[in-house]
Amino acid sequence: MIGDAVRFTGEEFIKMNILLVGNYGFDVQQSMGHFALMLRDGLTKAGHHVKLICPQPFFGRLKPSGHGIGKWLGYIDKFLIFPCMLRRELPWADVVHICDHSNALYVKHVKKVPHIITCHDMIAIRDARGEFPGHVMRWTGKILQRMIFGAMRSAGMVACVSQTTRMDVLRLSGLGQEKVRVIHNGLNYPYSHMDGEEARGRLAALGIDTGRPYILHVGGNQWYKNRAGVIEIFKYLVHSGGSEDIRLVMVGQPFTEEMSRRISEYGMEGKVQGVISPGNEDLRALYSGAAALVFPSLQEGFGWPIIEAQACGCVVFATNRAPMTEVGGDSAVYITPEDPAGAAGVLREYLGDPARLDDMRKRGYENIRNFSAEKMIAGYCDIYREIRA
Repeated sequence: MIGDAVRFTGEEFIKMNILLVGNYGFDVQQSMGHFALMLRDGLTKAGHHVKLICPQPFFGRLKPSGHGIGKWLGYIDKFLIFPCMLRRELPWADVVHICDHSNALYVKHVKKVPHIITCHDMIAIRDARGEFPGHVMRWTGKILQRMIFGAMRSAGMVACVSQTTRMDVLRLSGLGQEKVRVIHNGLNYPYSHMDGEEARGRLAALGIDTGRPYILHVGGNQWYKNRAGVIEIFKYLVHSGGSEDIRLVMVGQPFTEEMSRRISEYGMEGKVQGVISPGNEDLRALYSGAAALVFPSLQEGFGWPIIEAQACGCVVFATNRAPMTEVGGDSAVYITPEDPAGAAGVLREYLGDPARLDDMRKRGYENIRNFSAEKMIAGYCDIYREIRA
Protein backbone atom coordinates (compact mmCIF):
# COMPACT_ATOMS: atom_id res chain seq x y z
CA MET A 1 0.00 0.00 0.00
CA ILE A 2 1.31 3.45 -0.92
CA GLY A 3 0.76 6.24 1.59
CA ASP A 4 -0.83 9.56 0.65
CA ALA A 5 1.53 12.23 -0.70
CA VAL A 6 0.81 15.76 0.54
CA ARG A 7 2.71 19.03 0.62
CA PHE A 8 4.26 19.68 4.01
CA THR A 9 6.39 22.72 4.96
CA GLY A 10 7.50 23.14 1.36
CA GLU A 11 8.59 19.51 0.88
CA GLU A 12 6.79 16.36 -0.17
CA PHE A 13 5.56 14.55 2.90
CA ILE A 14 4.49 10.93 2.59
CA LYS A 15 1.71 10.05 4.98
CA MET A 16 2.24 6.42 5.99
CA ASN A 17 0.02 3.77 7.51
CA ILE A 18 2.05 2.61 10.50
CA LEU A 19 1.05 -0.50 12.44
CA LEU A 20 2.52 -0.61 15.94
CA VAL A 21 2.66 -3.93 17.79
CA GLY A 22 2.55 -3.49 21.54
CA ASN A 23 2.79 -5.72 24.59
CA TYR A 24 0.38 -8.10 26.30
CA GLY A 25 -1.29 -6.28 29.18
CA PHE A 26 -0.89 -9.05 31.75
CA ASP A 27 2.89 -8.97 31.27
CA VAL A 28 2.82 -5.64 33.17
CA GLN A 29 5.62 -4.12 31.09
CA GLN A 30 4.86 -0.57 32.16
CA SER A 31 7.78 1.15 30.43
CA MET A 32 7.07 -0.72 27.18
CA GLY A 33 3.48 0.45 27.35
CA HIS A 34 4.65 4.04 27.73
CA PHE A 35 6.99 3.62 24.77
CA ALA A 36 4.26 2.29 22.46
CA LEU A 37 1.87 5.08 23.43
CA MET A 38 4.60 7.67 22.89
CA LEU A 39 5.17 6.30 19.38
CA ARG A 40 1.45 6.26 18.62
CA ASP A 41 0.86 9.81 19.79
CA GLY A 42 4.05 11.23 18.25
CA LEU A 43 3.55 9.59 14.87
CA THR A 44 -0.09 10.72 14.79
CA LYS A 45 0.98 14.27 15.62
CA ALA A 46 3.53 14.05 12.80
CA GLY A 47 0.66 13.42 10.36
CA HIS A 48 0.69 9.65 9.88
CA HIS A 49 -2.12 7.10 10.15
CA VAL A 50 -1.32 4.91 13.15
CA LYS A 51 -2.82 1.79 14.67
CA LEU A 52 -1.54 0.26 17.91
CA ILE A 53 -2.54 -3.37 18.40
CA CYS A 54 -1.67 -5.60 21.33
CA PRO A 55 -2.35 -9.23 22.26
CA GLN A 56 -5.59 -9.36 24.21
CA PRO A 57 -6.22 -11.56 27.26
CA PHE A 58 -8.53 -14.45 26.46
CA PHE A 59 -7.23 -17.61 28.04
CA GLY A 60 -5.08 -15.45 30.29
CA ARG A 61 -8.19 -14.08 31.99
CA LEU A 62 -8.69 -17.49 33.58
CA LYS A 63 -5.62 -16.89 35.75
CA PRO A 64 -4.03 -13.46 35.30
CA SER A 65 -0.40 -13.95 36.28
CA GLY A 66 3.10 -13.77 34.90
CA HIS A 67 3.98 -17.01 36.67
CA GLY A 68 2.97 -20.65 36.59
CA ILE A 69 -0.12 -21.63 34.63
CA GLY A 70 -1.02 -17.96 34.07
CA LYS A 71 2.20 -17.45 32.12
CA TRP A 72 1.46 -20.42 29.86
CA LEU A 73 -2.11 -19.26 29.25
CA GLY A 74 -0.64 -15.90 28.28
CA TYR A 75 1.60 -17.63 25.74
CA ILE A 76 -1.52 -19.03 24.05
CA ASP A 77 -3.00 -15.52 23.82
CA LYS A 78 0.25 -14.02 22.53
CA PHE A 79 1.59 -16.63 20.17
CA LEU A 80 -1.44 -18.60 18.96
CA ILE A 81 -4.36 -16.17 18.97
CA PHE A 82 -2.77 -12.76 18.38
CA PRO A 83 -0.95 -13.65 15.12
CA CYS A 84 -4.36 -14.08 13.44
CA MET A 85 -5.27 -10.52 14.44
CA LEU A 86 -1.88 -9.28 13.29
CA ARG A 87 -2.16 -10.87 9.84
CA ARG A 88 -5.60 -9.32 9.32
CA GLU A 89 -4.12 -5.84 9.75
CA LEU A 90 -1.16 -6.30 7.39
CA PRO A 91 -2.90 -5.31 4.10
CA TRP A 92 -3.51 -1.86 5.60
CA ALA A 93 0.05 -1.27 6.77
CA ASP A 94 2.89 0.44 4.94
CA VAL A 95 5.23 -0.28 7.86
CA VAL A 96 5.01 -2.60 10.87
CA HIS A 97 6.89 -1.58 14.01
CA ILE A 98 7.27 -4.22 16.72
CA CYS A 99 7.75 -1.92 19.68
CA ASP A 100 9.55 -4.37 21.97
CA HIS A 101 12.15 -6.94 20.92
CA SER A 102 10.63 -9.45 23.35
CA ASN A 103 7.86 -9.76 20.73
CA ALA A 104 10.31 -10.60 17.94
CA LEU A 105 8.53 -13.91 17.40
CA TYR A 106 5.95 -11.94 15.40
CA VAL A 107 8.55 -11.21 12.69
CA LYS A 108 7.68 -14.39 10.78
CA HIS A 109 4.12 -13.09 10.38
CA VAL A 110 5.15 -9.70 8.94
CA LYS A 111 7.99 -10.73 6.63
CA LYS A 112 6.25 -9.46 3.49
CA VAL A 113 5.76 -5.95 4.89
CA PRO A 114 8.57 -3.44 5.64
CA HIS A 115 9.16 -3.85 9.35
CA ILE A 116 11.35 -2.81 12.24
CA ILE A 117 11.93 -3.95 15.82
CA THR A 118 13.03 -1.72 18.69
CA CYS A 119 15.56 -3.48 20.91
CA HIS A 120 15.47 -1.98 24.40
CA ASP A 121 18.24 -4.07 25.90
CA MET A 122 20.04 -7.37 25.48
CA ILE A 123 20.10 -8.26 29.17
CA ALA A 124 17.80 -11.30 29.08
CA ILE A 125 19.37 -12.61 25.86
CA ARG A 126 22.86 -12.24 27.32
CA ASP A 127 21.67 -13.85 30.55
CA ALA A 128 20.40 -16.86 28.58
CA ARG A 129 23.86 -17.16 27.02
CA GLY A 130 25.52 -17.26 30.45
CA GLU A 131 27.14 -13.83 30.33
CA PHE A 132 26.18 -13.05 33.94
CA PRO A 133 27.70 -15.83 36.07
CA GLY A 134 26.14 -14.52 39.27
CA HIS A 135 22.62 -14.94 37.91
CA VAL A 136 21.08 -18.19 36.68
CA MET A 137 18.09 -18.16 34.31
CA ARG A 138 15.62 -21.06 34.26
CA TRP A 139 15.83 -23.44 31.34
CA THR A 140 12.42 -22.36 30.04
CA GLY A 141 13.58 -18.77 30.04
CA LYS A 142 16.72 -19.71 28.14
CA ILE A 143 14.67 -21.43 25.44
CA LEU A 144 12.36 -18.43 25.07
CA GLN A 145 15.25 -15.96 24.88
CA ARG A 146 16.98 -18.05 22.22
CA MET A 147 13.78 -18.07 20.18
CA ILE A 148 13.40 -14.29 20.59
CA PHE A 149 17.01 -13.70 19.56
CA GLY A 150 16.72 -15.98 16.53
CA ALA A 151 13.61 -14.12 15.38
CA MET A 152 15.23 -10.73 15.97
CA ARG A 153 18.17 -11.72 13.77
CA SER A 154 15.75 -12.25 10.87
CA ALA A 155 14.15 -8.81 11.18
CA GLY A 156 14.35 -6.28 8.38
CA MET A 157 15.73 -3.57 10.67
CA VAL A 158 16.60 -3.32 14.36
CA ALA A 159 16.60 0.03 16.14
CA CYS A 160 18.46 0.15 19.46
CA VAL A 161 17.81 2.65 22.23
CA SER A 162 21.52 3.18 22.96
CA GLN A 163 24.93 2.64 21.41
CA THR A 164 25.58 0.13 24.17
CA THR A 165 22.61 -1.99 23.14
CA ARG A 166 23.59 -1.68 19.48
CA MET A 167 27.10 -2.97 20.21
CA ASP A 168 25.62 -5.98 22.02
CA VAL A 169 23.30 -6.72 19.09
CA LEU A 170 26.13 -6.47 16.57
CA ARG A 171 28.48 -8.55 18.70
CA LEU A 172 26.03 -11.42 19.14
CA SER A 173 23.82 -11.39 16.05
CA GLY A 174 26.13 -11.21 13.04
CA LEU A 175 23.79 -8.62 11.51
CA GLY A 176 25.35 -6.01 9.25
CA GLN A 177 25.85 -2.55 10.70
CA GLU A 178 23.40 -1.08 8.18
CA LYS A 179 20.58 -3.16 9.71
CA VAL A 180 21.19 -2.08 13.32
CA ARG A 181 20.65 1.61 14.10
CA VAL A 182 20.49 3.76 17.22
CA ILE A 183 17.52 5.93 18.10
CA HIS A 184 17.73 7.20 21.65
CA ASN A 185 14.57 7.20 23.70
CA GLY A 186 12.80 10.47 24.33
CA LEU A 187 10.96 11.40 27.49
CA ASN A 188 7.79 9.32 27.57
CA TYR A 189 5.97 11.93 29.64
CA PRO A 190 6.40 15.73 29.81
CA TYR A 191 8.38 15.67 33.03
CA SER A 192 9.38 19.06 34.44
CA HIS A 193 10.09 20.58 37.82
CA MET A 194 6.96 20.75 39.98
CA ASP A 195 6.51 23.83 42.13
CA GLY A 196 7.05 23.34 45.85
CA GLU A 197 3.49 23.68 47.11
CA GLU A 198 2.01 21.23 44.60
CA ALA A 199 4.88 18.79 45.08
CA ARG A 200 4.57 18.93 48.88
CA GLY A 201 0.86 18.19 48.63
CA ARG A 202 1.43 15.13 46.46
CA LEU A 203 4.31 13.89 48.62
CA ALA A 204 2.24 14.26 51.76
CA ALA A 205 -0.54 12.23 50.12
CA LEU A 206 2.05 9.49 49.50
CA GLY A 207 2.92 9.51 53.21
CA ILE A 208 6.28 11.23 52.78
CA ASP A 209 7.46 13.67 55.44
CA THR A 210 8.16 16.83 53.44
CA GLY A 211 10.11 18.36 56.30
CA ARG A 212 13.05 15.97 55.90
CA PRO A 213 15.35 15.48 52.88
CA TYR A 214 15.31 12.23 50.91
CA ILE A 215 17.22 10.54 48.14
CA LEU A 216 15.30 8.62 45.53
CA HIS A 217 15.61 5.37 43.62
CA VAL A 218 13.31 4.36 40.75
CA GLY A 219 13.34 0.80 39.42
CA GLY A 220 11.88 -2.70 39.60
CA ASN A 221 13.03 -5.79 41.46
CA GLN A 222 15.01 -7.26 38.56
CA TRP A 223 18.47 -8.32 39.73
CA TYR A 224 20.26 -5.80 37.52
CA LYS A 225 18.37 -2.84 39.03
CA ASN A 226 20.49 -3.45 42.15
CA ARG A 227 17.95 -2.34 44.73
CA ALA A 228 19.89 -4.20 47.41
CA GLY A 229 22.91 -2.12 46.39
CA VAL A 230 20.87 1.06 46.88
CA ILE A 231 20.16 -0.01 50.45
CA GLU A 232 23.86 -0.72 51.02
CA ILE A 233 24.83 2.74 49.76
CA PHE A 234 22.21 4.32 52.00
CA LYS A 235 23.47 2.34 55.01
CA TYR A 236 26.93 3.84 54.62
CA LEU A 237 25.46 7.28 54.05
CA VAL A 238 23.43 7.36 57.28
CA HIS A 239 25.80 5.41 59.54
CA SER A 240 28.96 7.35 58.76
CA GLY A 241 27.90 10.61 60.37
CA GLY A 242 26.48 13.88 59.10
CA SER A 243 23.53 12.43 57.16
CA GLU A 244 21.39 10.94 59.94
CA ASP A 245 18.30 12.95 58.99
CA ILE A 246 18.15 11.89 55.35
CA ARG A 247 15.77 9.20 54.14
CA LEU A 248 15.58 6.84 51.19
CA VAL A 249 12.45 6.59 49.03
CA MET A 250 12.37 3.60 46.69
CA VAL A 251 9.84 3.74 43.86
CA GLY A 252 8.75 0.59 42.06
CA GLN A 253 7.61 -2.81 43.24
CA PRO A 254 7.07 -3.96 46.86
CA PHE A 255 10.23 -4.79 48.76
CA THR A 256 11.51 -8.34 48.47
CA GLU A 257 12.10 -10.37 51.62
CA GLU A 258 15.84 -9.84 51.20
CA MET A 259 15.43 -6.06 50.98
CA SER A 260 13.18 -5.98 54.07
CA ARG A 261 15.68 -8.13 55.96
CA ARG A 262 18.55 -5.76 55.18
CA ILE A 263 16.56 -2.68 56.13
CA SER A 264 15.69 -4.28 59.48
CA GLU A 265 19.19 -5.62 60.08
CA TYR A 266 20.69 -2.16 59.49
CA GLY A 267 18.18 -0.50 61.83
CA MET A 268 16.70 1.65 59.07
CA GLU A 269 12.99 0.77 59.26
CA GLY A 270 11.99 4.39 59.82
CA LYS A 271 14.37 5.74 57.21
CA VAL A 272 13.47 3.69 54.11
CA GLN A 273 10.08 4.02 52.45
CA GLY A 274 8.62 2.28 49.43
CA VAL A 275 6.21 3.84 46.94
CA ILE A 276 4.57 1.30 44.68
CA SER A 277 3.94 2.21 41.02
CA PRO A 278 2.99 5.90 41.37
CA GLY A 279 1.32 7.79 38.55
CA ASN A 280 3.31 10.14 36.34
CA GLU A 281 2.42 13.30 38.27
CA ASP A 282 3.25 11.70 41.61
CA LEU A 283 6.56 10.50 40.14
CA ARG A 284 7.19 14.02 38.89
CA ALA A 285 6.64 15.30 42.45
CA LEU A 286 9.01 12.65 43.81
CA TYR A 287 11.76 13.66 41.39
CA SER A 288 11.17 17.36 42.05
CA GLY A 289 11.37 17.01 45.82
CA ALA A 290 14.36 14.66 46.01
CA ALA A 291 17.84 15.72 47.06
CA ALA A 292 19.17 13.30 44.41
CA LEU A 293 18.36 10.23 42.34
CA VAL A 294 20.64 7.26 43.07
CA PHE A 295 20.73 4.89 40.09
CA PRO A 296 23.42 2.22 40.63
CA SER A 297 22.13 -0.29 38.05
CA LEU A 298 24.41 -3.17 37.12
CA GLN A 299 22.99 -3.37 33.59
CA GLU A 300 20.61 -1.23 31.53
CA GLY A 301 19.52 -0.85 27.96
CA PHE A 302 19.00 2.90 28.32
CA GLY A 303 18.08 4.20 31.79
CA TRP A 304 14.94 6.31 31.53
CA PRO A 305 14.99 7.53 35.18
CA ILE A 306 18.20 9.46 34.41
CA ILE A 307 16.52 11.87 32.01
CA GLU A 308 13.20 11.83 33.87
CA ALA A 309 14.95 13.04 37.01
CA GLN A 310 17.01 15.64 35.16
CA ALA A 311 13.89 17.06 33.51
CA CYS A 312 12.54 17.67 37.03
CA GLY A 313 15.71 19.34 38.26
CA CYS A 314 16.93 16.34 40.24
CA VAL A 315 20.68 15.62 40.34
CA VAL A 316 21.56 12.08 39.21
CA PHE A 317 24.16 9.74 40.72
CA ALA A 318 24.49 6.80 38.31
CA THR A 319 26.70 3.81 37.64
CA ASN A 320 30.02 4.66 35.99
CA ARG A 321 29.49 2.47 32.93
CA ALA A 322 27.54 2.52 29.70
CA PRO A 323 24.76 3.12 28.88
CA MET A 324 24.40 5.29 32.01
CA THR A 325 27.44 7.31 30.93
CA GLU A 326 26.05 7.49 27.39
CA VAL A 327 22.72 8.89 28.55
CA GLY A 328 24.07 11.08 31.36
CA GLY A 329 27.18 12.41 29.62
CA ASP A 330 28.80 15.10 31.77
CA SER A 331 25.48 15.94 33.44
CA ALA A 332 25.46 13.08 35.98
CA VAL A 333 27.76 12.14 38.87
CA TYR A 334 29.13 8.62 38.48
CA ILE A 335 29.62 6.03 41.20
CA THR A 336 30.85 2.43 41.41
CA PRO A 337 27.99 0.17 42.55
CA GLU A 338 30.40 -2.52 43.79
CA ASP A 339 31.82 0.05 46.25
CA PRO A 340 28.82 1.22 48.29
CA ALA A 341 30.99 2.96 50.89
CA GLY A 342 32.75 4.94 48.16
CA ALA A 343 29.43 5.75 46.48
CA ALA A 344 28.06 7.02 49.79
CA GLY A 345 31.15 9.20 50.16
CA VAL A 346 30.55 10.78 46.75
CA LEU A 347 26.91 11.42 47.65
CA ARG A 348 27.87 13.00 50.96
CA GLU A 349 30.41 15.23 49.26
CA TYR A 350 27.93 16.60 46.73
CA LEU A 351 24.96 16.84 49.10
CA GLY A 352 27.07 19.06 51.33
CA ASP A 353 27.95 21.43 48.48
CA PRO A 354 24.91 23.35 47.14
CA ALA A 355 26.98 25.06 44.43
CA ARG A 356 28.07 21.74 42.90
CA LEU A 357 24.51 20.43 43.05
CA ASP A 358 23.25 23.56 41.30
CA ASP A 359 25.87 23.14 38.57
CA MET A 360 24.85 19.51 37.97
CA ARG A 361 21.21 20.51 37.95
CA LYS A 362 21.87 23.03 35.17
CA ARG A 363 23.83 20.44 33.21
CA GLY A 364 20.90 18.05 33.55
CA TYR A 365 18.51 20.57 32.02
CA GLU A 366 20.91 20.95 29.10
CA ASN A 367 21.28 17.19 28.68
CA ILE A 368 17.59 16.41 28.30
CA ARG A 369 17.48 18.47 25.11
CA ASN A 370 19.21 15.50 23.48
CA PHE A 371 16.32 13.19 24.36
CA SER A 372 13.14 14.84 23.13
CA ALA A 373 10.20 12.75 21.97
CA GLU A 374 10.14 14.79 18.74
CA LYS A 375 13.74 13.85 17.94
CA MET A 376 12.97 10.18 18.57
CA ILE A 377 9.87 10.26 16.33
CA ALA A 378 11.83 11.96 13.53
CA GLY A 379 14.46 9.24 13.73
CA TYR A 380 11.91 6.47 13.38
CA CYS A 381 10.19 8.24 10.47
CA ASP A 382 13.52 8.39 8.64
CA ILE A 383 13.90 4.62 9.06
CA TYR A 384 10.30 3.95 7.96
CA ARG A 385 10.90 5.87 4.75
CA GLU A 386 14.17 4.04 4.17
CA ILE A 387 12.78 0.52 4.59
CA ARG A 388 9.81 1.34 2.33
CA ALA A 389 12.01 2.66 -0.49
